[in-house]
Amino acid sequence: MFTNFNAAEQAVHFPADRRLFLGIKPYIFVVIGILLLATVGVAWLQYLVWGLPADPSASFAPVTEADPKGFPWWLCLSHWVNFFFLIIIIRSGLSILADHPRLYWNNDCTPDSEWIKFTPLKIPDNKIWTAKDEARYLSPVVGLPGYRHTVGLARCWHFINVPFFLLNGVVFSVLLFTTNQWKRLVPVSWQILPDSWNVFVHYATLNMPVEPNGFYHYNALQQLSYFGVVFILAPVAMLSGMAMSPAIENRFHWLPKLFGNRQGARSVHFLVMLAYLAFIVIHVSMVAATGLVRNMNHIIHGTDSPTDTSGLYIGLGFILFIVAFGFFAHWLSWRRPRLLQKIEAFINGTLWKLSINKFKPEIYYSPKDISPYFWANGKIPESEEWRNMAADGFKDYKLKVGGLVDNPVELSITDLINLGKEQNITMHHCIQGWSGIAEWGGVPIKALVELVKPHANVTTVAFYSFGEGLYGGTYYDTHTLDNCMKPASILAWEMNYEPLTPAYGAPLRLRIENQLGYKMVKWIARVDFVESHETIGKGFGGKNEDDEYFDLIANT
Repeated sequence: MFTNFNAAEQAVHFPADRRLFLGIKPYIFVVIGILLLATVGVAWLQYLVWGLPADPSASFAPVTEADPKGFPWWLCLSHWVNFFFLIIIIRSGLSILADHPRLYWNNDCTPDSEWIKFTPLKIPDNKIWTAKDEARYLSPVVGLPGYRHTVGLARCWHFINVPFFLLNGVVFSVLLFTTNQWKRLVPVSWQILPDSWNVFVHYATLNMPVEPNGFYHYNALQQLSYFGVVFILAPVAMLSGMAMSPAIENRFHWLPKLFGNRQGARSVHFLVMLAYLAFIVIHVSMVAATGLVRNMNHIIHGTDSPTDTSGLYIGLGFILFIVAFGFFAHWLSWRRPRLLQKIEAFINGTLWKLSINKFKPEIYYSPKDISPYFWANGKIPESEEWRNMAADGFKDYKLKVGGLVDNPVELSITDLINLGKEQNITMHHCIQGWSGIAEWGGVPIKALVELVKPHANVTTVAFYSFGEGLYGGTYYDTHTLDNCMKPASILAWEMNYEPLTPAYGAPLRLRIENQLGYKMVKWIARVDFVESHETIGKGFGGKNEDDEYFDLIANT
């Protein structure tokens, strides 16, 4: 498939090492074994000792006028729209996962504490190993957009589609409960649990139960499964996704606790994806095995014809459309990536700006929560000026603060200390997926603003680094002046009660706690107050925004 990479991008996106790997901690196999024994194992034991249970599907009550009959057009449409969005969300989610291919149940993401990993690499102990080194190649056949270090575009696809996926679900639910179609999905008696088990015993022991005509009835296990997919998996996916947002986590600390912690939410998000995939495979298999033509007419035309093949062909045509869209999405990702970035900014950037970006972080963590391990990220600066200052302990370092201000200044670390010190213990949320809790000490940006007195037309603060971007060039990023004035927004010279080390951004790094980690510029050389982010760089708000199509507003 056509790609549009220059030489530097080619080197990044097509690494020499593209090995596939799956590493699972042994205790996970124990958990899986227990679950299989508790379900399939118990079903076979019941079958071998007591025989098949009674099949509750064999004697359905007659359909009454109050019962749903058939599938209305809105239900058929919602079904296929949901399938379309779900495929895009899953494929883009896999590309996001590949940028930090480890899943944990702890907030510190210490290497070897993950319960599953998709990288064969062992982290070396003789050099700095950054989270950027962890990213793996993912075939574009599987992921959207695939390749390596494409988390920016993957997030574009993910977040462009998520609002419409949720909107489709809301519309579906409203129409479901304003018609009698809710009776198809919502159990009204606890009897559904033993009935579902009896049907499951049939399936698990390879004995097909009586298959009801889905135009009028689902069997108990089908109804429970559909209910779970619509009313359990979808809300859990939404809540676990929200729990990974720095803006939400730093304001509502209770939300990640629903999943244990922030990394627990990421793991649950992944497990929900696996559950969706398992449901799709089983659902499609059963549709084919129990009367493909008739079932396709149900969900295409809303009719019950066992002979009309038009529904089958239309359904196959829609599946081919999804495949074709996959090729188009790949082309769009590399020929028009900036368009994707702008669409995502228009949809989600607007939504976040009007909602979660307004949340003010609240300090929650204590010293006992500080992570034993904190991933480093970004390349150590190659700047000769920075290296000379580092060799001398940054004694001659001066932070240059200017732009549209009344009082431009140059400040040493001592000068910054004299402006006042604020200490916060907060969680760092990396766009790649890892997290860590650390103490940060530094000057509140509010104090710097009061000192330099920005002009009335200033809306944006630009932070420039001694470091470089992924493809070279000075690393920088921007924040709205409003976010810089929020609680816990500081320029930090201290991490975990010690001076910053070179790996973590010495002599000075940024902390804006409602944003993702790539916005936290390290090795800061200067700060400029500007009218708009559009006036600097390529006009998209930062080095990653310019070159890797990241979000300008990085709340989630």
